[in-house]
Amino acid sequence: MKPHAWRKAANALIAALNAFDAEGVQALFTANAVIDDPSTGHIFEGHAGIGDYVERYFRGYHTVTRFLSLTDLGDNKARLRVDFTGDFGHETGLLVIEADPDGLFVRIDADLE
Repeated sequence: MKPHAWRKAANALIAALNAFDAEGVQALFTANAVIDDPSTGHIFEGHAGIGDYVERYFRGYHTVTRFLSLTDLGDNKARLRVDFTGDFGHETGLLVIEADPDGLFVRIDADLE
């Protein structure tokens, strides 16, 4: 994906997460996508897992995500740096995101700085 496409995809993801819109988030991912988030101790697979992730860790903790930066890594991957605030306090996160040729997310590897 080109840098402007990555930014558009990142904005869509952040907007859906901040709205606690599990279906909207799921629509941005392929059916068999994976989110690996060690901070939660879980790997979330497919649309059902991604919906659970949104409900538990975004709606459940009133998480607000703010865009900080985006770096194109090539090979349909990018690194998204975000700011998280919510009932847990404040964290800065790094998301390595991978997309398919249609721009749907295939995988996100999340980590905290």
